[in-house]
Amino acid sequence: MREGFEKLLRQGKNWFSLPALAVLAVGCLLLLIPTGAEADTQREEKTKEPFDLERFEERLEEALSRIEGAGETKVVLSLDSGERQVLAQDREQTNSGASVQTVTVGGGSERSVVPVQTMAPGFRGALVVSPGAGDAAVRLALTRAVSVLTGLGSDCICVTTGMT
Repeated sequence: MREGFEKLLRQGKNWFSLPALAVLAVGCLLLLIPTGAEADTQREEKTKEPFDLERFEERLEEALSRIEGAGETKVVLSLDSGERQVLAQDREQTNSGASVQTVTVGGGSERSVVPVQTMAPGFRGALVVSPGAGDAAVRLALTRAVSVLTGLGSDCICVTTGMT
């Protein structure tokens, strides 16, 4: 195929074929670019697990224990609110006013609401017990890590020394 292409270039008679070949090559390259449609489909099929506070605390403890100088760390989180769902609503505007109805699917006793979004619970505060918290640099690193992972401000995070 390469020899045929070189022959075509040397002859120069079929110069109109060069733009056609270039367009064909660009088209083939465009077909190779991923569109992301497959990834979106997989993301929609994945069922969201409910929030598990104990599992989150365990993962946080693992991460904090890896901070240099922290040692084996224990974490207790308090929740401000539980997991919430935003439900689909049907709003109708009329001359006499507006009406809002929650959208349901199914019939009879099998009716269920249609969740649009599930909101993760909000945190109220955190207690971190670490043998290395006596060191100001370790205490600061622990406070920053908890703040980043929970969204809490440093005023809602208590880091203290202790035996775990």
